[in-house]
Amino acid sequence: MSKDGIAVHTEAADLPALHETIASLFAAQGNWERAYQHLRSALERDALTAGYNRRFLDQQLARLADGHLSLAMVDIDLFKHVNDTFGHLIGDRVLRSVAALLKQDLPRGAFCARYGGEEFVLVMPGLDAREALSAVERARLRVARYAWHRVRPGLTVTVSAGLTARPGPAEERLREADALLYAAKRAGRNVVAYPDSEIPGQIRHSG
Repeated sequence: MSKDGIAVHTEAADLPALHETIASLFAAQGNWERAYQHLRSALERDALTAGYNRRFLDQQLARLADGHLSLAMVDIDLFKHVNDTFGHLIGDRVLRSVAALLKQDLPRGAFCARYGGEEFVLVMPGLDAREALSAVERARLRVARYAWHRVRPGLTVTVSAGLTARPGPAEERLREADALLYAAKRAGRNVVAYPDSEIPGQIRHSG
């Protein structure tokens, strides 16, 4: 728990390995069902952040293919600069902290998964565009307002996001969210970009 009350687990990277160890112990005892549960947890978790990984994301998007959901692609702004200026150990701490902040206070049924590198995906089943925008904007603000100077003096971290709520195959939704993410970057970063519901082809920004 950080000093400002936000739960950020800096040792979360041990969780997948812990699940593997527990799985082997249950297997040795002949409890194959419990062993399978822990092994599955290890396979679904990102090794660095201990949040959900790309494998879990792909499985869930396939399962939710016919349902209504909103999806946001989130990227840490200027992350290369963080690594170059403060070092990769601090960069790893930033990744773990951002993962924890993004998944905090998500609506019921929603989840955060690490897409790769410094990119994350927020999946929000059952939320319309307005509800999803509110959830993503809250997540953006949690990151921007976090006391990063306590991690390292001079450190600031923000995220940009692209949000889509339109129906369609998972690959198309991810592609649109990614395009909107880069629109958010072009708009100056630390914003959420989303389609204008009234003017087709237009993009709006919050933040």
